[in-house]
Amino acid sequence: MSKILAINPGATSTKVAIFEGNEQIFLKNIKHSTEELSQFATIADQYEFRKNIITSTLEAEGINLNDINIVMGRGGLVKPLKSGVYRVNELMLEHLKMGYSGQHACNLGGLIADSIAKYIGLDCAYIADPVMVDEMNEIARISGHPMFERQSIFHALNHKAIGRMYAKDCGKKYEDLNLIITHMGGGVSVGAHEKGKVIDVNQALDGEGPFSPERSGSLPMNQFLKACFSGKYTQQDMQKMLVGKGGYVGYFGSNDAYAVEKAAIAGDPKAELLEEAFAYQVAKQIGENACVLKGKVDAIILTGGIAYGKPVVARIKKYVEWIAPVAVYPGEDEMAAMALNANMILNKEIEIQEYV
Repeated sequence: MSKILAINPGATSTKVAIFEGNEQIFLKNIKHSTEELSQFATIADQYEFRKNIITSTLEAEGINLNDINIVMGRGGLVKPLKSGVYRVNELMLEHLKMGYSGQHACNLGGLIADSIAKYIGLDCAYIADPVMVDEMNEIARISGHPMFERQSIFHALNHKAIGRMYAKDCGKKYEDLNLIITHMGGGVSVGAHEKGKVIDVNQALDGEGPFSPERSGSLPMNQFLKACFSGKYTQQDMQKMLVGKGGYVGYFGSNDAYAVEKAAIAGDPKAELLEEAFAYQVAKQIGENACVLKGKVDAIILTGGIAYGKPVVARIKKYVEWIAPVAVYPGEDEMAAMALNANMILNKEIEIQEYV
């Protein structure tokens, strides 16, 4: 059976997994200390460091790289593109190194995967459904002012994998369904999936939509504008308000959704209000997407780490289950999602696209 190597670099860790078919036979979450990473001026500078840790970890586990049939890397902040599997080519490598659409550790996924694939004699490596997947309708791009355009930046890898998983569980094709998929993790993205395309989604990186454990989501613009020009805050301070010090962190002092859930269960009125507000904002975003799909919704899917929380899921359901059935797929297993795409490549079930 074919062996798949999946590589997923995060801000402070690198996940590496080996799959045989869809069965995960090895997983390691390699943690990186602040001291280790502080020696590098840019994300791209971490490339050799992280690659060497991956290869040495696999060697220590007795895993022979030459047994690997396909290498998948987590897709990075490349240019906007349509959903699917992409061959890592020279242009993509250049864009990943420079951070074409921004700097994030996920940019290292394709770089490391390509290097390992070439080292073991494979023609290339692949990425699948990076965060820059853009299938939005033109009407959805209109923001309200011509200087600003709404952007599609979201948890595309998990969205697409969960959409296909749900369809398979129902004995249907993802491309035949209208779904509202809600990823709830460090950020929250709610997408309208119309017959296999995400025609509208909130910009989940640092922009609009519901607040999350550490992101503010949409804010009252006039108040935010006044704060920007108050002289009290730097641009970096304001950016931190949007990502890092917003959401649960801003209100509760912690980005741990489970801690908020436990406090709410224990009767803490602030935690209870905050969790209800989170569910309320997520539900409103789901409702917007129901309108985008003109009410023709086959299912609402809740996924991501926060979907493990039964109380918050129950709170969301009470607002939205009148729209369509609600399915819950907790977690954000990006490794399994990469393996799913790798198997589709190996089985010739998906067209491999070129990054141009």
